[in-house]
Amino acid sequence: MLPTFDQLGLPQPLLAALSQAGITEPFEIQAATLPDALAGKDVLGRAQTGSGKTLAFGLALLSQLDGGRAKPKRPRALILVPTRELALQVSDALSPLARALGLWCRAAVGGMSFVKQAEALRRGVDLLIATPGRLSDHVRQGTVVLHDILYTAIDEADQMADMGFLPQVREIMDLTDPTGQRLLFSATLDGDVDQLIRQYMKSPVTHSVAPPTASVTTMDHHVLLVSREDKPAVVAEVAAREGRTIMFVRTKHHVDRLATRLRSIGVNAGALHGGKAQGARTRVLAEFKDGHTPVLVATDVAARGIHVDDVSLVVHVDPPADPKDYLHRAGRTARAGQSGTVVTLVTHDQRHGVRRMTERAGVRAHNIKVRPGDAELIRITGARVPSGEPVPEREIPARRPKAPRAGGGYKGGNRKFGDRTGKFGDRDRDRGSKRDAGHGSAHGGNRSFRGKRDGGRTSPRRVAAE
Repeated sequence: MLPTFDQLGLPQPLLAALSQAGITEPFEIQAATLPDALAGKDVLGRAQTGSGKTLAFGLALLSQLDGGRAKPKRPRALILVPTRELALQVSDALSPLARALGLWCRAAVGGMSFVKQAEALRRGVDLLIATPGRLSDHVRQGTVVLHDILYTAIDEADQMADMGFLPQVREIMDLTDPTGQRLLFSATLDGDVDQLIRQYMKSPVTHSVAPPTASVTTMDHHVLLVSREDKPAVVAEVAAREGRTIMFVRTKHHVDRLATRLRSIGVNAGALHGGKAQGARTRVLAEFKDGHTPVLVATDVAARGIHVDDVSLVVHVDPPADPKDYLHRAGRTARAGQSGTVVTLVTHDQRHGVRRMTERAGVRAHNIKVRPGDAELIRITGARVPSGEPVPEREIPARRPKAPRAGGGYKGGNRKFGDRTGKFGDRDRDRGSKRDAGHGSAHGGNRSFRGKRDGGRTSPRRVAAE
């Protein structure tokens, strides 16, 4: 029996806010980590996505912040995440709870107004949720000071390492209060993540609620063997199924091509990748969540930023390059105890590589050869023939142009800094070039903060995969 939130010792306003939101019982990772986190200990949490990690560290930080007040430009707690989608979803989850305690919770990510973020920081932010790149920009511009941060949570630390952000994370951590509490959550705690742990955490307590393999009992795995000639038709029939579906491909160009083709044959599909402006990405995710768009075609960079309930099928249209990518993609389904299906479409030349990859991921997949219209394809995925009626593009109301602003920028650090969300302000990194969704200026103000740029080098393996 897991303890209740009340038994865990959360502040009464938080309990009331959780109850109002319909959250009545803690998940396993929350029940395991909250007692130590509330006691002020450094905590390591190993758990897969969808296991409730956001509230595990979020409730701990908000409880610690209860009763205090932030000074201008000096947040008191920080949550670092690898992508802007994840930052915004963490913010959406924690902001109502923060308001219940009279606290201010804000996100600082790229692709959104630097000026508005700076103004929010100037007014005072208790809990700041940020991506490394955009936070580095704020540090350089003097719009944020990190010395008062006593509580820090790093989410998806292994993804941070994979995307090459750890040097930047270290520079940020060096600016926070060295006596503060650190919480780190990750699917794995080895390699570069272990170095981060040893450098910044003091006698951390480790809680592991899931092994780093795909052992979710409510998730079915299938490898569907298809010919190259049949693959487009199989993809189309699977996409035309009923229910919320995510299809993963390796490159952003393939995302756009596949989404366009699916829409042309009657499947309402949205495209999500790092090459899209933040407004477009937010709109696509919103339409996927509300059911207007039942199919989402995405790259790996979006895998950890998509936290949507009731995704019943994940399709690896392009097989992932390694076990971690498989697990990150698969983690979009069978969330919070729900069931789900994961299928990998494999051509003849990909069979051996996929078999080795799934074995390393701890996956026992059912292998079956399928063709368009096969009964087994329908049984496993719910595939059906698309209508053939092209899906019209959804009209987006035109925005009234803003009047020019005097001064043309934000005065911060050693120079004026405008809202850089144009040519250089919205490049994310996909696979071999996973640029942090939270970057901002390519240059800026005081260069004494030399964190690794979000568009920094990636490993040869990542580049080759792209």
